[in-house]
Amino acid sequence: MRIIAIRTLREFWEKAEYADSENSLRSWYHEAKNADWNNVNELKEQYKNASIVGDGKVVFNIKGNTYRLVVWIDYEYKVIFIRFIGTYKQYDKIDVKII
Repeated sequence: MRIIAIRTLREFWEKAEYADSENSLRSWYHEAKNADWNNVNELKEQYKNASIVGDGKVVFNIKGNTYRLVVWIDYEYKVIFIRFIGTYKQYDKIDVKII
């Protein structure tokens, strides 16, 4: 899978208050980059705790649910777009269906 863009993740973990997310985000990035998901069922085989929120959007729990990562996946073109990364509390303030 191609991920747009790791820069978003890097900018997040480079902030001192989120530095503890780096290893978990790097792990997710490498796993997702090497994945070959053709549909949501294949994704769920690898990430059973991922939440499917519709319209191609998926929420991943990062670092034991300390952080939430929201992505939009185009399975046909094998592309993952990073839409949001933040704490659980920050996630609660967004409307995941419109980001």
